[in-house]
Amino acid sequence: MNKYKPAMNVPSPAIFRLRRPEGGTQAERGVALVITLLVLSLVTVLSLGMVIAFSSQTLIGGYYRNYRGAFYAADSGLNIARQAAGAELLASMPANFAMPPGNAGACAGTANATIGTDYKNTTSLNTGTAGASWNENFKISNATFNTLTPLPGVNSYTCYYTYDITSIGSAQGSEQQTVEEKGQITVVVNGPAAPKNLAFSYFGAFVDKYPGGTGPLVPGTMTGPMFTNDAWEFMASIPPWTAPYVFTDPVGQHDSQVDYWDSGWGQHWSSATSWGSGANLVAPTFEQGLNLNQPKVTLAPNSFNQLEAVIDGDGTQMNQAQATTNLTQLHNLSNSAYSGSQGVYFDKQTTAGATTSTQGGTVCPSNVTPPCIAGGGFYIEGGADVQLIPVANSNTAQQYKITQNGVVTTITTDPAANAGMGQTTITSGVTTQILNGVPFDAVTGQASTMIYVDGTMYFHGPGEGLGAVQNDAMITLTSNGDAIATGDVLYKTEPVTVPLDTLVPGVGNQVLGIYTGTGSFITQDTQADQNIQVDGSIATILPGQPPNCDGHNGGQLSYGHINTINNVGGMIQSCIYAADVNAENTWFDRRFTARPGFAPPWFPQTSLTLGGPLNSNPQAPTFQRIQWVSSSSQ
Repeated sequence: MNKYKPAMNVPSPAIFRLRRPEGGTQAERGVALVITLLVLSLVTVLSLGMVIAFSSQTLIGGYYRNYRGAFYAADSGLNIARQAAGAELLASMPANFAMPPGNAGACAGTANATIGTDYKNTTSLNTGTAGASWNENFKISNATFNTLTPLPGVNSYTCYYTYDITSIGSAQGSEQQTVEEKGQITVVVNGPAAPKNLAFSYFGAFVDKYPGGTGPLVPGTMTGPMFTNDAWEFMASIPPWTAPYVFTDPVGQHDSQVDYWDSGWGQHWSSATSWGSGANLVAPTFEQGLNLNQPKVTLAPNSFNQLEAVIDGDGTQMNQAQATTNLTQLHNLSNSAYSGSQGVYFDKQTTAGATTSTQGGTVCPSNVTPPCIAGGGFYIEGGADVQLIPVANSNTAQQYKITQNGVVTTITTDPAANAGMGQTTITSGVTTQILNGVPFDAVTGQASTMIYVDGTMYFHGPGEGLGAVQNDAMITLTSNGDAIATGDVLYKTEPVTVPLDTLVPGVGNQVLGIYTGTGSFITQDTQADQNIQVDGSIATILPGQPPNCDGHNGGQLSYGHINTINNVGGMIQSCIYAADVNAENTWFDRRFTARPGFAPPWFPQTSLTLGGPLNSNPQAPTFQRIQWVSSSSQ
């Protein structure tokens, strides 16, 4: 039998083979543990950094949140204190006071504004519906008020107060914010209702006849009191009439509804202050309200005869027929008495006056040495072009350049010349007359000039954008026909700011009236930009005898297209007609309501009832912020 011996040299399976460590590998034992520990340390450091970063961000966010909360608390405190001060002043206006030109007893004293003590301690803003909002507080650390000189109006006083208020706000943290505000509070106090004889310059805009369906008002910004004895009509924005309607003062009308025109020229009557939506929206801005169902303004007979004013400076003693008869008292530059011939006429006197200074038109004033200019101005027989020019390097001398059929007559008046006596120089060709004195308003006792054109009057200044009316010059241009503006007619110094329409401090008496009771005011701009500005109060109205409104008189028209008409003064008209004008802006001359009796010389008047049912009728206060400063404290 065969026997097998196990082979002694057969290698063992690899899985059982013992391996002997090679040289140098013994030192690497445990490296994985070290790496793991390093990674763990790195992750720990990063996590700690993230925790610190997020904690810092949270702290910064909290600080900023409290910082902003304190700021808003301080600013809210200012608003609360300012409104409270206005309410306190309003509530303390006297119930009875002397009307202008009496004293300013209508204005409350600054002691009635007690917010400095009312809010001297910390006051929470978390009251009422704000109870669950972020915790905020404020306190007033300073409240100072001063009274400025009240401004008397026709039947009112305007009270002015300056204020300086400091508010400190805080939130949940220790952060605080200090905000200081300086400004002015204005309160207008009307007296009891009373009829007044007022010049039509009282209005920023007035239309006697505006029957429904006539057509919408040209859009633009219009300031000053506005009124119509019918109803206003407004339109939707339709190119090129895209300017918004903005009315800064009360707008009144006799009728109970307004006529709104949509983009398709459809009419819609409504008592609301707007109509429609989208492209058909008609939404004028009435900053001081729209007053419907108001009594009509009485068109009392004209208190002045403008023709007579040329002759005697008075304008209240003669009717039109008597004034026409007395034209023979006037002479031209050649000393020929008026006989109906075309030319420039004035009242030259060689007889010394009595002891009074009243301008009677037959003698020189007592303080003026003959030969003198008597009466109130100049009469131009026939149509003429009138150019107004302030004399260069002077604040008192005014020039009038009258052109008729190529004949130029230049008139220069200077009330400050001739040692204060005044001087009038009249030149045509090689002929010149120098007369003592200047035209004079016997009613107001002021140096004033009437230019009366018996026919169509074209008028303009020295050029586009240039002043035409001298500082303190008081002028009325009267036309017995159309008054056509062929270029800019501007005040040398505007009496109000544009477009804010606030009185310029210390402004003088410069004033221009443009009046026709038989024609219309027409714009005919010859400049390439098709814009024109005519300052002054413009009246195309004959009180007591309204025209027929047949499209030819008593209104405002344009010859050719005008892009924008600007006016600093007011626009008063009997009728309203269509005019090729894209936009019209009126910045009311607020001297007409702020200064009792102030108006262009010999301007037509009306009877108007002003005031309210009570002795004292204060309006809501208005605020003007002048300075606002924010600073932090800890």
